Amino acid sequence: MAYTLKEAVAPGAVTQLAPPQSTYGSDILTVKNLSKIFGPKPERAAALLKQGMGRNEVLEQTGNMVAVNNVSLSVRAGEIFVIMGLSGSGKSTLVRLLNRLIEPTSGQVILEGRDIAPMSTLELREVRRKKMAMVFQSFALLPNRTVLDNIAYGLEVAGIPKAERYEVARKVLVRVGLGSYEKFLPSELSGGMQQRVGLARALAVNPSVLLMDEAFSALDPLIRSEMQNELLRLQKEEQRTIVFISHDIEEAIKIGGRIGIMKDGSLIQVGTPAELIQSPADDYVRDFFRNVDISRFLKASSMLSPAGRALLNCTLASPASSQLNRLIDSGAECGYVCDDTGRYLGCVTPASLHQAGDAAVAEALLADVRTVTLDADLNQLAAIALEQEHDVPVLDGSGKLAGVVSCRNILKQVMERRQS
Repeated sequence: MAYTLKEAVAPGAVTQLAPPQSTYGSDILTVKNLSKIFGPKPERAAALLKQGMGRNEVLEQTGNMVAVNNVSLSVRAGEIFVIMGLSGSGKSTLVRLLNRLIEPTSGQVILEGRDIAPMSTLELREVRRKKMAMVFQSFALLPNRTVLDNIAYGLEVAGIPKAERYEVARKVLVRVGLGSYEKFLPSELSGGMQQRVGLARALAVNPSVLLMDEAFSALDPLIRSEMQNELLRLQKEEQRTIVFISHDIEEAIKIGGRIGIMKDGSLIQVGTPAELIQSPADDYVRDFFRNVDISRFLKASSMLSPAGRALLNCTLASPASSQLNRLIDSGAECGYVCDDTGRYLGCVTPASLHQAGDAAVAEALLADVRTVTLDADLNQLAAIALEQEHDVPVLDGSGKLAGVVSCRNILKQVMERRQS
């Protein structure tokens, strides 16, 4: 089977921000010019879209509903990619196009290097069983089967022997915190527990990509938060690749490594939460964050600048006078002392080096310069910027200097948040 109309829809104007440095792997899922137009003769609707006509105008003239319009994106191995938008934006249709629960009108979905478009029904069934599992909002559990049998169901369909599938199911059940509930029926569990079972069932087949369509939206707020934390824990431990559909910006920011924002079937912008907050493509994207306290989502890692010429590589035993001219020549107000491995040792100024003279650099270190880690948020940075004169050194997990965040930039971000 091949999708038609591959060139009928004009390329979209989605804003793709530069991918951040991360531990994610290469692209595992790639979507190219994917569209879904419901109704008869989608060719006419596609031609009108190519001419620049909007979705509502196309509907009025043709009776065709443009659910997804020319979407292109990529998902990296090991990341949680959130697709979000308002009701009717096309996000749930998009996720069902990824595994062909809905047949696309045009475009490609490439999973691990293979386009699923020409796959036979048998091949596609194998992809759904082994490569691309799905968790639904409605739980979709089998009411007459125990928790253990629900989790093992996908393995049973795949022909895995009973003893082996039960072994796998029990291990996954423990991972989602329900190890003692294997003999219960779904009706005997709370909503949060049922969703854990649905998640465990998807994890049991060890899919390359896990699709989650509004998976937590039917849960009470407290249980929903617990499930979000559970998902983050599993993803951190197992580096799962997850495409998560949500209409909740708080949820998207909390769990998403990157977020794609949809409107009227089109993908408007893709980026990390910090990138979308700092550089929204338009007012539509900006409005998503209007009522969110985004200070806690702006991290030091996204505001980082290199130390540059202010970096002083020396030991604490080096004479302070040997570093004075270097720092003066750099034009920097202060210097960041690191050893030859890059480990941060402290901060000095021309004045403190001059005062120390021929004594060790250790004698010139300023006592009142605080450091932060890469995940420090804007609130933490602001508290420091109000107390100290010099830029804030940012350290990675091994104590090496990752860069600095200027106090001016911190206060600028704070003022922008207050004005928005």
